Parts: sequence; structure tokens; C-alpha cells
Amino acid sequence: MKIETKTAHFSAPLYLESGRILEPYEIAYESYGELNKDKSNVVLVCHALSGSHHAAGVYEGERKAGWWDGLIGEGKALDTNKYFVICTNVIGSCFGSTGPMSTNYTTQAPYRLKFPVVTIKDMIRAQMHLLSDLGIYHVRAIIGGSMGGMQALQFGVDYPNFSDDIISLAATYATRPWTIAFNKVAVEAIRRDPDFKHGNYEIGAFKEKGLDGLAIGRIAGHISYLSPESMDDKFGRNYVNNDGLFELFGRYEVERYMEYNTNNFSRIFDPLSYLYIVKAINTFNLSRGYDSLHEAILRIKATVHLISFSSDYLFFPAEMQQIAKMLKRNGQAYTYKEIQSDYGHDAFLVELDKFAAHIKEILQ
Repeated sequence: MKIETKTAHFSAPLYLESGRILEPYEIAYESYGELNKDKSNVVLVCHALSGSHHAAGVYEGERKAGWWDGLIGEGKALDTNKYFVICTNVIGSCFGSTGPMSTNYTTQAPYRLKFPVVTIKDMIRAQMHLLSDLGIYHVRAIIGGSMGGMQALQFGVDYPNFSDDIISLAATYATRPWTIAFNKVAVEAIRRDPDFKHGNYEIGAFKEKGLDGLAIGRIAGHISYLSPESMDDKFGRNYVNNDGLFELFGRYEVERYMEYNTNNFSRIFDPLSYLYIVKAINTFNLSRGYDSLHEAILRIKATVHLISFSSDYLFFPAEMQQIAKMLKRNGQAYTYKEIQSDYGHDAFLVELDKFAAHIKEILQ
């Protein structure tokens, strides 16, 4: 599988939904497979909160494959023998695209909290600029899960003629208070950590030890991504062998897992980027800019494929069903599939075998 990782530079302004302007800016992206002559075999992959443009394959010197490696590649659901698959890093992120720790050209210092708030609409507008720059004006499909699924749906609404199929997994039509409340734990934990310094920390300050506030906030995120059943199966009530049961800070295996994963995450992910991307998720609402959700959905011309997961407690299946009901009532082309899973929201990243064949069928 041919893998290329590049960064595109844009000097033309990106007009944001807030009314502010971002210029210049950069977008990091990765592509897999070969673009055909008429550029009709493009599949755009959109990533979730903690993801990046590295969706598949393994970088030289690293063992961990891209976050959807099981879905992208030769003979897989997103078959790189047939399709030119491209995944971009969203603006606001910390993995190569312009974000809050990028240099503001007017001050020659990092934006930090002066970086403008970006929305899902802004993210896809930036991606449209990139694709246009690559001479791609229509794609075969757009696919993503969670925040990536939000982007896929937003593409369908804002750019109705751009894609043949929209495939949205584990997403919603608007972020509800339950999810915003989970996100609030992370936001406040980061803001109240003294080492956060109101966003004025040094570049690379947390590479070795991480930021405690982000680690604590990420625990709340992990709880929302999993399900009680998946935790029972994975950990049970097993206790860490070396920790005494009657020691105050002795731990169950689930506690050790949370500590290990969230501490690692806080060394990799920039806390300001986390705050900005969480804000984009919280403000997501397909109907914003239109008279109603019905009007927004009615704009979609692509065939919409909705995939939810029965144990998803972050974006409940009922939220995807609501979109499906509107599409059905409008006589628009769609499919809806609820995957039976005990894994929770993260099933779209883990239980690929339960929906890979369905995606392959859609694309055929």
C-alpha cells in the first residue's frame, strides 16, 4: 500500500463560522493508494477527537499502526487497490495542522488562547480548500466515526453535491447535554491545573511527565467511551496483585488501566488543542445556519449510511435513528444499521469486524 504524508500550506484566508479569519494556515494529511486519472476514486476519512491524519499503515521506526488500519488497505473495506483514501488532520489539532500552539505570523509567537474557536463547519471548509488544491472536486465517499461522523454529516449538508455516499458512525445530529457534561470534566481539570498556566506553558512542556489535568479529564472521557459490560469483561473486579486490598490507594485493574492510558495520552496530546477540539464537538449542531434540522437534512443529496452501536453511551443510537427517520420521511436515500456491541462508543475503533463488510458493500 502506497502511503504519503504531506503538509499543505495556504496563504488565502479561511473564513470561520465565528466571523474571524485564520491566515495563513497548514493542513497535514495522509493518503493511501493511487488516484485514478479522472479522480473518481477518492474516499475521504475524517478522524475523531484524539485521532489524526495517520489513519493506516505503520511509520518507519514505530510499531503502532494508524487508528483505522484494520479498515484501510489492500483488500480491506476501504480497498486501496480500488480507492485513493485521504485523511486530513483537522485545524485546531496538534498533529501538524494549524492549531493553538502554532506560530501566529503577526506576533511570531504561539497563538495559545488567541487562537480562534473553530467548529465542525470550519474543519470541513478547510478540508474542502485542501481537496480543491489537489484538484479533487467530487469524492466517492466520506466516512468517519464520532467527531469524524459529525464531519461526514456536515459535508453532506453544507456541500450536497460533493460526495456520492456519506458514512457516519457513532455520531449525532447535535451534541447533547450528557456529552457536554462529560467534556466539562476534562475542560475544568485542564484549566485548574497550575501547570497549565492559563495556556502560557512552554512548547513541549508535557512530553515527559504529561499534564495531570488532561490525564484526569481523559479518565472521564474513557468512561464515556466504554460501557459497563465492556469494563466487566475486560477487568471484572480484579485487583492489582502488588497493591494491598486495605491500602487506601490500592487499585483495581480498571483503575490501573485508566492511570496508564490517560497518563500516556497527556504526554502526546496538547492540552490547548484538546480544549479547542472539545469546544468544536460541544458546539456541533447540524441545524445551525439553517431554519431547522429538517431543512438541513433536506439539503443532503448523497446516500447517507448511518451506523450506531447499541451500547454507545456518548452518542446514543436514538440520535442516529432520529436522522434516519427524517431521511425516510423526506424520501431521501439512506441506510441505518445498529450494531449489537458491548464495547460502547469506542466500538467504531475496535470492533471493525462487525461493520467492515457493510462498508465494503456500500462502496461496491
